[in-house]
Amino acid sequence: MSNPHLPVETLDHILDFLHDSTHALRHCCLVSKSWIPHTRSHLFAEIRFRTAKNLDSWKDTFPDPSTSPACFTKSLSVDCPQAVTAVDAEAGGWLRGFSRVVRFAVASHGFGYLPGGLPISFVPFHGFSPVKYLRVDPLILLTPQLSDLIFSFPLLEDLIVYTGARPVNNGEGPNGPQVVTQLSNSPACTGTLILSREAMAYIARRLLSIPGGIHFRELALTWTDDRQLSLAMAIMEECLDTLEYLNISCISPCASTLHLRRSQYLTPLSSRVEANFDQPLEGDET
Repeated sequence: MSNPHLPVETLDHILDFLHDSTHALRHCCLVSKSWIPHTRSHLFAEIRFRTAKNLDSWKDTFPDPSTSPACFTKSLSVDCPQAVTAVDAEAGGWLRGFSRVVRFAVASHGFGYLPGGLPISFVPFHGFSPVKYLRVDPLILLTPQLSDLIFSFPLLEDLIVYTGARPVNNGEGPNGPQVVTQLSNSPACTGTLILSREAMAYIARRLLSIPGGIHFRELALTWTDDRQLSLAMAIMEECLDTLEYLNISCISPCASTLHLRRSQYLTPLSSRVEANFDQPLEGDET
């Protein structure tokens, strides 16, 4: 059957049923040319570049960005941003082919630096797609480039910054002047916010500076000292009207933590918010 004519609804139902079977989807691509776009929308919905070798394989398979299946990708994970940045510069905007990504995860296992000691540039990733979910994994350096990346996605709803790296205090970090990117639209910030203790001071300040405010429904915040706690409480206060779930933890006791549960920020939430304290707070009788 060289040109099977099936109603679009029937074809979509068949391929949706097979969405998690890569083997079956590859065979579907061989049935008819008319099946290829529908099949590719599932085959390439999730792409992960773990290494530069993965990236080279993609380039060899799809040498022409204009005909590659990148436009079908909805979830993109990049563990080698330095390699992607180099390819993007070489191909003149190669990354823009991933034009429908809504979930984006980026990590750097080189601690944010190129082999020559220069920091990785995240500029090619700025606003490359209508990203709504952004995850920054361990070992990304907390530099102004990182916060500028976050603020380049005006549709951003969910933000997870779980990094084990310390902020770089080069005069532009949390203890010095920051480079603030001027945006035409602020991130939506209406979904989930997860900040590790290292990211708290650096990212929280930028979030609290958004002109339209933040409206997260779920918060998971961690802190280690009074300064970080004050930022966490400020975030909670900003989200009072929208907050539905709260997960907070204190890695090491600090003075202000003793009265957190009875604070003016948590009292209004007690009747409608599911709160979880990862670790018992010092001085908590319960």
